[in-house]
Amino acid sequence: MFQAMDDALLSELTDWLRIPSISTGEGDPAELERAAQWAADKVRAAGGEVELVRVGEGNPLVVGELRAANADAPTVLIYGHYDVQGVGDETAWKSGPFEPEVRDGRLYARGACDDKGNFFPLLHTACAMASAGELPVNVRVLIEGEEEVGGESVAEWVRADDRGADAAIVFDGGMEDPETPSITVGLRGIVHTHITVRTARRDLHQGMYGGAALNSLNALHAMLSAVLPDAEGRVRPELAADTAEPSEIERASWARLAPGEQVLAEVGARPLSPSAPAEFRERTGALPCVDINYIEAGSPRTVIAAETKAAVTLRLAPGQSAAAMQAEMERLLREAAPDGAEVEITHHAGEPSHFDPESPALRLAGEAIERATGMAPAYTSIGGSIPVVADLAAAGIPTIVSGFALADDDIHAPNESYRLESLRLGAAASRELLTAFAAL
Repeated sequence: MFQAMDDALLSELTDWLRIPSISTGEGDPAELERAAQWAADKVRAAGGEVELVRVGEGNPLVVGELRAANADAPTVLIYGHYDVQGVGDETAWKSGPFEPEVRDGRLYARGACDDKGNFFPLLHTACAMASAGELPVNVRVLIEGEEEVGGESVAEWVRADDRGADAAIVFDGGMEDPETPSITVGLRGIVHTHITVRTARRDLHQGMYGGAALNSLNALHAMLSAVLPDAEGRVRPELAADTAEPSEIERASWARLAPGEQVLAEVGARPLSPSAPAEFRERTGALPCVDINYIEAGSPRTVIAAETKAAVTLRLAPGQSAAAMQAEMERLLREAAPDGAEVEITHHAGEPSHFDPESPALRLAGEAIERATGMAPAYTSIGGSIPVVADLAAAGIPTIVSGFALADDDIHAPNESYRLESLRLGAAASRELLTAFAAL
């Protein structure tokens, strides 16, 4: 059962979840402002200094300071985001997406997991410790409102903030399973490439012009063949340059996790190659990959398509450079384009990141989470990207990417939820982490 402090945590989180802070287009900008102000008021009520910072036309950042009694104490940055995804099919929700409801040990609402519920125990604990005069570190609060739409505000703020920090805690991650918390030490970067190929003023009759006229779909096929992986799923050497080798601690952690065959089967996926299941952790966390995301052109009729659009993603392994791989990706695509094809290419890129699990901050974090939860965390690399983590890494700030989300929390889907046990674990881990980091 929840104790007194946890009752307050649940009550306050419920209030925050009632604010429909949707950033994905269908929301009200005033509600984003209200969610930011709510978080700022929380910091201010704990005796902290706080302001809403707007970068350009972006949604406001909540930037605050909670100070330790010892002015020379280390500084720990805590990060979360208050923006949420849209509702989707509202008829699929068993309770209102912004009417939080507890059922069977879970709190249901949009944002209950991603990221209000995951992050709030960290903010709540830091504020409670500050109010009680127990905060052993200076805490810099950074909460953004554009994570769900890939906004640039937080990146610009991190790049401009020359104060740095001794460590950062990002509770926007999850557990491997209910008995295995995790600390993410590696995140892949991304080069997301959009391609438009034009070969004629209009679509042509394939019977009349086939074999003589350049087809934009055929041209795109030739271009994509130059960047796609081989039958085993290995990307070509140019796109795998500078990939960092995972540490022995990471490899030892992989052995504790569910086998790749099971993970793929649970989502109904088929292995890319016979070796893919056994190599699942390395392939999805520590190696680059290339996948076509989308192609639009032509019709089911016998036409030669005049224009074809496509999107293809290169996920970058830790150690790689987004700028270098973006340039290589574009070179390979353009060199493979047939003569006469008009090609437009645009990119969105983000850097990969990696943190040494044997560094002081990550070692302290692992010990703290184990004390708080009674479970030894696994050190993992994941295939997704959290852009702010790469920005923190570039600033030289060792970052603890963790959290207590689970796969069945259904983030971004109807009936998103978060376990009450995850809230308890988050609060306990937050207290231990902030206490442990006084030793940095």
